[in-house]
Amino acid sequence: MPTISAFYGLIIQMYFREHAPPHFHVKYGDYKAVVDIGRLELTDGKLPRRATHLVLDWAELHQQELLNDWDLCQALQNPKPIAPLE
Repeated sequence: MPTISAFYGLIIQMYFREHAPPHFHVKYGDYKAVVDIGRLELTDGKLPRRATHLVLDWAELHQQELLNDWDLCQALQNPKPIAPLE
């Protein structure tokens, strides 16, 4: 599973050939979650409130890049790195 970005202890990853809707996976310590790229919300798992806000803010800033990476992963191509939240 390629890592797309990492910041503040959050690891953002996507699987190849995943099921719709477009989404990405987040790891933060022992926490794991899935974020819907189109709706910008957690659809599975759990993160602390502060980590959730950071991830969703980052995803909103990079929504089109995330969708582009989703398309690459569906085509079994490596996604492009996305700048971390600063």
